[in-house]
Amino acid sequence: MGLALAAGLAAPLASAALPAPPVAEKRPHEVKAPHGAVRIDEYYWLRDDTRTNPEMLAYLEAENAYADAVLAPLAPLKQRLYDEIVGRIQQDDASVPYFEDGYWYYSRFEAGKDYPIVARRKGTMEAPEEILLDQNAMAAGKDFFQVGTWEVSPDGTKLAWAEDLNGRRQYTIKVKDIASGELLDEAVTGASANIVWGDDNRTIWYVENDPKTLLTTHVKTHVIGTPVSQDKTVYTEADTSFYMGIGRTRSKQYICIGVQSTVSSEQRCTRASEPGEFFVIAPRERDVEYNADHYAGRWVITTNWQAPNYRIMTAAEDALGSRENWRELVPHKDDVLIEGVELFDGFMAIGERSEGLRRIRILKDGGESQYVKSDEPAYTMGLAMNPMPGTPWVRYTYTSFTTPNTTYEVNVETGERRLLKRDPVLGGYDPANYVTERVWVPARDGKARIPVSLVYRKGLAKDGTAPMLQYAYGSYGSSQDPRFSVQLPSLLDRGVVYALAHIRGGQELGRAWYDEGKLFNKKNTFTDFIDVTDWLVANGYAAKDRVAAMGGSAGGLLMGAVANMAPEKYRVMLSLVPFVDVVTTMLDPSIPLTTNEYDEWGNPEQEDFYAYMLSYSPYDQIEAKAYPAMFVGTGLWDSQVQYWEPAKYVARLRAKKTDDNLLVFRTNMEAGHGGKSGRFRRFAEAAEYYAFMLDQLGVEKGD
Repeated sequence: MGLALAAGLAAPLASAALPAPPVAEKRPHEVKAPHGAVRIDEYYWLRDDTRTNPEMLAYLEAENAYADAVLAPLAPLKQRLYDEIVGRIQQDDASVPYFEDGYWYYSRFEAGKDYPIVARRKGTMEAPEEILLDQNAMAAGKDFFQVGTWEVSPDGTKLAWAEDLNGRRQYTIKVKDIASGELLDEAVTGASANIVWGDDNRTIWYVENDPKTLLTTHVKTHVIGTPVSQDKTVYTEADTSFYMGIGRTRSKQYICIGVQSTVSSEQRCTRASEPGEFFVIAPRERDVEYNADHYAGRWVITTNWQAPNYRIMTAAEDALGSRENWRELVPHKDDVLIEGVELFDGFMAIGERSEGLRRIRILKDGGESQYVKSDEPAYTMGLAMNPMPGTPWVRYTYTSFTTPNTTYEVNVETGERRLLKRDPVLGGYDPANYVTERVWVPARDGKARIPVSLVYRKGLAKDGTAPMLQYAYGSYGSSQDPRFSVQLPSLLDRGVVYALAHIRGGQELGRAWYDEGKLFNKKNTFTDFIDVTDWLVANGYAAKDRVAAMGGSAGGLLMGAVANMAPEKYRVMLSLVPFVDVVTTMLDPSIPLTTNEYDEWGNPEQEDFYAYMLSYSPYDQIEAKAYPAMFVGTGLWDSQVQYWEPAKYVARLRAKKTDDNLLVFRTNMEAGHGGKSGRFRRFAEAAEYYAFMLDQLGVEKGD
């Protein structure tokens, strides 16, 4: 059997004696690299691609039972947190409607229900409601349900959507007649969440996933009323380091296929009115990325070609196939990262990032430029739904740690700004009760200053006694911005300081910030996180023995690396769907997404990358020493970080760590990378790990 009982005792939770944790059996397995390096993985047997191995499932269930037992005393606190979080939500809330092709589209929730209803009204919001997707009815009786995307046909009569029933992100595309509600006899399986309707209102363009690796390998077309077996392949991507997607240009005149690796991209398009041979905007080249859009008879291209922080260029309708035909419109700046552009009649709205903060720049065709302003030191701003280019009104969203998500629209001709909606926050929430700050922390290498966004309850003494939760991500160039969360006040009102560390590996300070936190610079991500902790403790924001750390996915790698490097600096860690078995995973191209990420982590089939990755891989670097208390969470059906990574990580930690600190491992047996589906179930998950954290920090007990 693969399961035994441990003889050791865990640290006390509250005052009750705790049961012994489960212990996974050791079964030595050699993991070989092509260059001859061999490692022994005693828990490799926990991997099962089919997710049916009875011994593996028994171990996960035993860990869940152990989690239930040791967390039982915290049930009252978990319930209080859940009630507080849900109590801040207006349960029958609705999105801001947007107008497209004669209809107002929106989504709305009904009180007490988990999923949104997608609907529309013709011409005016006073017209009768047409329900497109009642996701509560669709999810009934299912352990997991998610709509990845939906698209209405050009004539407005049919709806296609992609749904996932286990969280693995391998979708089934379905179609219905909107007027009658009749589900058509169409079901395209094994697809990504990417749908484009053809101009004929009968053809659906979609991207097929490889069933094992989940790589987006083919673009296909399905014609309504024909067998799926007759679907035509219009493009195949042979390079397994590229992701693939499909969409329409702003003008709607072209259907384009985009392929993207970590360091390169390529786009090919065909006329939507007469789809046929695809033309390439510019051939792929390593370290050159671009994204081209079409509107008003020209192509507008955002690219890092000879511009690390990107610039915007244009090309004539027929001047494609080579970058030499591009002409610069918005030049590169060393201190401004261009993140995207939306095209309108007579102007464009540009998403930019400077000093670690997002802003929107309006650039008129005549060259006049203006910025949308903000009054807070730490915030985030981004373009909202703007489907109609022929309007002077630009919609954007604004939020901060203290300001709920807000949608505005601004008139680029008059400067008038209109508040369309601020998400309601119930339960007596008052933003005036909280303070948000932006501080800069020097990195140990002397090469960087790390921006940190902070929020806390007004009146914080900064005397080094407060508990603190520090969060970060730090990979893929993914920037983490200060946003409002209905969960945060439950921590802040209990005196917890929340710190968001914008560490290297993200892109908050431009492309160089990302480059300095990947490949052979990856350890900067981990030391930046530790340096932020040290600075905040030294400057009185937190007590040195009351610091919690949290990260998920690649942020879980961060947690694992930091736990190995500086375990004494953290009282508790929350590690969610953590990527912790770096070398073994990256040696296996059959695992979903591995080949796409060689340019992020390195390819361990090369000896130098192997040695460097091994030196920080959390699973491989576990030692016989004391570790913080930990809550580790995963989903059995996770397609991005396979469940066996955290399972093996926990098993090895249990065998090696020398402390009595509590280690809890929770597996959602019906969920994938994003956790359980449904808004309330996600809050229940958060309430559990926050209750664990608050107890470990000595903030609040269960009873």
